[in-house]
Amino acid sequence: MEMPKNRFKQRLASGRTQYGLWLGLPDNSAAEIAAVAGFDWLLIDGEHAPFDLRTILGHLQAIAPYDAAPIVRCVEGSNALIKQLLDIGVQTLLVPMVETAAQARQLVSAVRYPPAGIRGLGTSLARAARWNQVPGYLKSANDEICLIVQVETASALEQLDEILAVEGIDGVFIGPSDLSASLGYIGDAGNPAVVEAINRGLNKIRAAGKYAGLLCLDPSLAEQYVAQGANFVGVGVDTLILAQGARKLAQRFKSDTPVAEEKPQAGY
Repeated sequence: MEMPKNRFKQRLASGRTQYGLWLGLPDNSAAEIAAVAGFDWLLIDGEHAPFDLRTILGHLQAIAPYDAAPIVRCVEGSNALIKQLLDIGVQTLLVPMVETAAQARQLVSAVRYPPAGIRGLGTSLARAARWNQVPGYLKSANDEICLIVQVETASALEQLDEILAVEGIDGVFIGPSDLSASLGYIGDAGNPAVVEAINRGLNKIRAAGKYAGLLCLDPSLAEQYVAQGANFVGVGVDTLILAQGARKLAQRFKSDTPVAEEKPQAGY
């Protein structure tokens, strides 16, 4: 049995922009429906959505037969949680609220087996190793991990150069919503000041030779970010697709259904 390859990491190396969808609905059917839609990647949001280890595993299993590459955003970057996520098969990990280079170095260590890191060995229990059915898994696993740190505050942006200098970080994801709040424009991720800060960050990330990503629900703004160097962009959220689609259908047939003003969103 061959070592499972990280499709997301391989596709980023191709140089083609990767477009993805945020998953917040914990039902496996929702993940499978999204997996056949044609996105390059799907992010399972363990930070803000009601996921636990078992539901994340279920989503990974639902996505596995299809071409979309899974990413998991964990609720926080503890060594113990990261170990569990990697063992159930997560290869691309997005860690939120990374503020310093020291925190980034801890994360690099957490996702790698010794001597490069401190990831604990438990392959007989690990889906990632196909329960010890992947020859040489321990020596190959580090190469298939893609670690993305999320920078989403004004103070983190100030530390971006130091974070980018940490060896082992594959990419940096800028969080527009939290960044807008940190900059004093809460709920206004499309504010020109926020957009300017994001563009500066994207340029720095690409100049450092790292992959740059973000979530942007405004198509025209997303195109601008790609032009500024974004390699991977989340362009939708499953919960919003369901909510907006259901509301539009109700409005079509029921005149007493409130008509909500909709405009392109830079964040979520």
